[in-house]
Amino acid sequence: MAACTVYSTLSLKTNCFISTPSSKTHYGFHHKQIVLYTTSKRHNKRVNNPYVITCAASDSQTVVIGLAADSGCGKSTFMRRLTSVFGGTAEPPKGGNPDSNTLISDTTTVICLDDYHSLDRTGRKEKGVTALDPRANDFDLMYEQVKAIKDGISVQKPIYNHVTGLLDPPELIKPPKILVIEGLHPMYDARVRDLLDFSIYLDISNEVKFAWKIQRDMAERGHSLESIKASIEARKPDFDAYIDPQKQYADAVIEVLPTELIPDDNEGKILRVRLIQKEGVKNFSPVYLFDDGSTISWIPCGRKLTCSYPGIKFAYGPDAYYGNEVSIVEMDGQFDRLDELIYVESHLSNLSSKFYGEVTQQMLKHADFPGSNNGTGLFQTIVGLKIRELYEQLVASRAQSPVKAAKA
Repeated sequence: MAACTVYSTLSLKTNCFISTPSSKTHYGFHHKQIVLYTTSKRHNKRVNNPYVITCAASDSQTVVIGLAADSGCGKSTFMRRLTSVFGGTAEPPKGGNPDSNTLISDTTTVICLDDYHSLDRTGRKEKGVTALDPRANDFDLMYEQVKAIKDGISVQKPIYNHVTGLLDPPELIKPPKILVIEGLHPMYDARVRDLLDFSIYLDISNEVKFAWKIQRDMAERGHSLESIKASIEARKPDFDAYIDPQKQYADAVIEVLPTELIPDDNEGKILRVRLIQKEGVKNFSPVYLFDDGSTISWIPCGRKLTCSYPGIKFAYGPDAYYGNEVSIVEMDGQFDRLDELIYVESHLSNLSSKFYGEVTQQMLKHADFPGSNNGTGLFQTIVGLKIRELYEQLVASRAQSPVKAAKA
């Protein structure tokens, strides 16, 4: 016969979860709790089995942002721009694993989905799979932990050590105001995808990716052209099968292409960048140039914007993308002087800025970041401002919900 004792000192509202001794889910407990003990006799011994029920109030729910891209495509730079918009410096957990992939600021926590690799480097090699292959990743745990954090519950998240290639002991992640999950697969699993409040895909064309990799690996790492080509080709089948299809689900896509201003350009230094924005996304209004819904082509070079060869060209208009209605803002070329960006900013609407010139200010603040002189930095900054507005609208709507319920 078993006896049951319940200890509770707090009134509980919503979102309750139970952890049993046999649970494989790495839950921590950060909010209100009930601890329930069942007492039973086993082999003439009295055994206490704790069952912990944790509840989080509905108004504390974390906003979850997903960022997908292949490795080496600018995710880290985008994260730095995004956390800067919210204020504070993103840093690894204090006193934790020095090889942690997590970044924490005052408002945001960024976790790398590589931490959900189910196979270490040796295991992948033995099974003949890459890190891009879903079989090398634990999507069940990813879903459970992202959902827990979204519901206000701390978790013990695993760590994939990029230095050693091993799976390190887990680290405690407490629910932040904004959780950003970045990596190869944030939109691959439908369960995880449904948890996202907003999603972004960084889409670097094969030509640009190849040019970037040659510049980095040949100049900085001494790799041969042949070895670089072999590395790209070996990775491409899994990228095409598992990573690239995720862009159809993204609310915003930043697409980086070779310039059209220089015929047959192979250097990849001048870029054509497109911000593809899905229409009809809740709490998100697409940015537009001059006139919402029109088709615009604009060359701003002249007295108010310094342009060296090959110049700058903007475009805007409605389009379709994987069956969805979208608005696309495009920039081809690069800025000579970032302080003159204010001229371009003044012709863009729905920027979600707090004051006139905020986009330019953010770009000048991070002038040393990669892409700060072209459309990658401009559109990453704009998306960061849009995410801030989305967060503020979600918080406001959740704050109003209990008031409406009380009046009903």
